[in-house]
Amino acid sequence: MNKAEIYQTRRSELAKHIRANSGSGVAVIATAPELSRNRDSEFPYRHDSDFFYLTGFEEAGATLVITVDQNRHQSHLFCRPKDPEREIWDGIRLGPDAAPKTLGVDFAHSNHELDAKLSGLLANQEAVYIRLAESAESDRRLRHWMKEIRQQARSGINAPSEFHDVEALIHEMRLFKDAHEINIMRRAAAISARAHIRTMQICKPGMREYQLEAELLHEFRNSGSQSVAYNSIVAGGANSCILHYRAGSTELQNGDLCLIDAGCELDGYASDITRTFPVNGKFSGPQRALYDITLAAQEAAIAMTKPGNTFMQPHEAALKVLTQGLLDEKLLKLPDLGSLDNAIETAAYRRFYMHRTSHWLGMDVHDVGSYREQTVNQAGQDKPWRILKSGMVITIEPGLYIRPAQDVDEKFWNIGIRIEDDAVINDAGCELISRGVPVKADEIEALMKNQ
Repeated sequence: MNKAEIYQTRRSELAKHIRANSGSGVAVIATAPELSRNRDSEFPYRHDSDFFYLTGFEEAGATLVITVDQNRHQSHLFCRPKDPEREIWDGIRLGPDAAPKTLGVDFAHSNHELDAKLSGLLANQEAVYIRLAESAESDRRLRHWMKEIRQQARSGINAPSEFHDVEALIHEMRLFKDAHEINIMRRAAAISARAHIRTMQICKPGMREYQLEAELLHEFRNSGSQSVAYNSIVAGGANSCILHYRAGSTELQNGDLCLIDAGCELDGYASDITRTFPVNGKFSGPQRALYDITLAAQEAAIAMTKPGNTFMQPHEAALKVLTQGLLDEKLLKLPDLGSLDNAIETAAYRRFYMHRTSHWLGMDVHDVGSYREQTVNQAGQDKPWRILKSGMVITIEPGLYIRPAQDVDEKFWNIGIRIEDDAVINDAGCELISRGVPVKADEIEALMKNQ
């Protein structure tokens, strides 16, 4: 199957969902807008993930429209027209003439024709599938299209009367990765693993956080990835206890830990890896104790990451190990809490572990898809947690973050540890696609010793 066929298959699948939901309708999905960084300069452009999932098209200024009836569906792409003058400055455009053959869409038009043609494509349709409440601009355009259709009422043309959230359908599709997607994610994870190894090997006391960030970026781009998947976290010492810390200018100190949470984006798909290692290449006793607890928690979560278990079971398994470890190290105290179960029930651990163990991973680093089953539930009751199935991809990332406090032994102060890997769920359990970088403390020390 070539690339155009992959996206054709996805559009056909979306059409089936629309047909099953309302019989017929029109889906309208626009890509992301360009964003100004400052005067005469834009942020590097990144397509909208839903749009790219259905088209494979990376240019700005594009909109996909899919018309669906009981017998067939047709895809219309509205994109920027060829413009030799602008292409001198901004790069070559695909253009409407080449789009059908290249992308496998049925029709392609200049995006200048979007408003004129949309009213015709929406006319006499019962249902419209759009992003509900996406932005003031998208709402304005929809109102304009609807007004154009309603003005033709005396000619016997009817406007749509149903509006559905197209994201709900697309995001359910994106939750399950096919072989093509998983292959890209394996490659992205391999690149990111090499980048983490690079930072461990080059790290030494006296370096700055931004220098390690530069090493990550070098490996990402030198290996062919297009971008970071998210802003890289490079956090030395006390900064490792700040969950979303950005790489700054802090000097990496002898005896401190460095936490790096970084992953590249390759062909539209994210990787997401976290490793924590000693700046000088050797864990101290307290650092090693908490590191081993965190790794044991990850291993417990990995064992529970398999089809048939719920999304929450890996988290619950990690939580039990982390809380017991906190009790063993006297960071939590049993006489005060009563029991391990009570320490978990009262969320006493949240002082040192305040996030969940997993999230979906895919085109977005915090990928789309409901974490709850899409079942009918009793009023006032939460829907059950999602059952894990083959083709889903999640992260597994327990952590411990010990900030200075009067009731905390000083030897643990400013130790922040997170260990994160990417797991593809399969029939046998899960495949860790990010283990190209060492994770055991002894392996990390050995790698850094040989730098």
